[in-house]
Amino acid sequence: MSSKASKLRIKRATRAGRPRKENVDRYPGGQIKHSETEKEVKAVAIEALKRVHGVDYHASGYSGYTLGRLFMDGKVNKQQLEAGDYYAEQMARYYSAVGVAFPSARAQDLFSISGFGGETTAEQARRARAASNKMMELEGVLLRCQDGPRVKSTVFNVCVMDYEGMRTMPETQLLWLTRGLNALIWHRGLVVEGKSAY
Repeated sequence: MSSKASKLRIKRATRAGRPRKENVDRYPGGQIKHSETEKEVKAVAIEALKRVHGVDYHASGYSGYTLGRLFMDGKVNKQQLEAGDYYAEQMARYYSAVGVAFPSARAQDLFSISGFGGETTAEQARRARAASNKMMELEGVLLRCQDGPRVKSTVFNVCVMDYEGMRTMPETQLLWLTRGLNALIWHRGLVVEGKSAY
């Protein structure tokens, strides 16, 4: 016969914490086997977007990143959005070509970061040189703006680093962002038309 105290202990132990999940695969030790599908993971991420950012992912693909949400808020126009996307694409191409890890941890697999080995092919060197030149050209465009270093860091933080806090930036910082994006629009237009930007 068990004592009254041991019965109470057993009763308390069974009621403590969350109720036990039923109808799930378990390991022999009792732990739940986590076999989430891609669809389930995506559903959780979409629900978090709705809850945290107050945007509907299905309404627009722009809700997935900070510059897109700024566009949805009406703080940047369509041309500025495209210029920011172009800048982010060129920076990603630069980081990929030179073998440097992408600076935003949210945009990479932290366990697969590695640079290139000691030997590079002529094609890799050409690609890295072209990407570096393009990156320096775009940074030069931003630095030549009024308040250049601030403009460059603001555009970088929004477009490349994708900091969510930048969505609520003050008016002065929003002015730097739009100034940089407008400079990128102007520069890209000159490049597309085949004219020298200088």
